[in-house]
This record gives sequence, C-alpha cells and structure tokens, in this order.
Amino acid sequence: MTDTTIDAAEVAKFSAMAAEWWDPDGKFAPLHKFNPVRLAFIRDTAAAHFGRSGLKPFEGLSLLDIGCGGGLLCEPMSRLGFAVTGVDPSEKNVGTARAHAGALPIAYRAAAAEMLVEEGESFDVVLNMEVVEHVADLRAYLMACGQLVRPGGLMIVATINK
Repeated sequence: MTDTTIDAAEVAKFSAMAAEWWDPDGKFAPLHKFNPVRLAFIRDTAAAHFGRSGLKPFEGLSLLDIGCGGGLLCEPMSRLGFAVTGVDPSEKNVGTARAHAGALPIAYRAAAAEMLVEEGESFDVVLNMEVVEHVADLRAYLMACGQLVRPGGLMIVATINK
C-alpha cells in the first residue's frame, strides 16, 4: 500500500474489536446510539443535494464509505438505493462487514483513499464519518478524499472529537 495516511496503531486497535461492530451493547455502543441521527442527516442532505425522494431515492448514485468499519452505514445506504463501496484499512473490519451484509450488493474492500485515487475511482457521495481522528496525515487524507468526489457530488465529514 503506497498510502501515507493510515495510522497502523489505529488499524490494529480497530482490528482487535472487529467482531463487536454489530453489538449494540459492545465497544461501538455510542455509534449504535447516534447512528439514527447520522443516517437521517446523510439521507436528508443527499436527498436535498441531488433533488431525490421516495423509497429508494438514490438509485443510480454511488456512495463510498471510507473507514466503513463493520458496515454500520453501508447497509442502510444500500437499502436506500446507493451503489455502495465500503473501504477500511482493516481486513478484519472488512470481513465483519461482508459477513453481516449477507446478500446486500455492497462492494467491500481493504483499501485506503489514496489507493482509490490511484485507481481513478470517483463517487457521487463520499462519507468520512468518525474517521478523520484516526488518520496519520489529516491534510493528505482529506485531499485524497476530495479527489474521489465526482463533479457535482457531495462529501460529508463528521467527527466526535477533532
């Protein structure tokens, strides 16, 4: 990986907890508690930005969830019609996300933003939810993420402690 923004200690920390992503009473309980608010914000912001509504308002649009962890955002975004790609530098997190997603058509992979830029990828929506506090080089990371947003697209960044 030619990436300079991954913090190996953070990847190891989250890899060690990978089996707990979907336990609402486990180490990720705070995410489960405020996930409904995050989901509503993402849905409402994207719907307003793209002028979409309905049961599957985002059909035909792509979404990248960088630092997807166990897929807590990927699954509901897929159900809303997005073609979802979830990336995380932790193979264990990606494995947990894949196992939980079942038949949902989510493309999960162990990767970093810089890798996707090098591959020429781009998305209508790029999510950076509670990730920026875990990267080694914030400026380089956000620059790479910005390159992944298609013209006219949307990037949403959130953090609870930076």
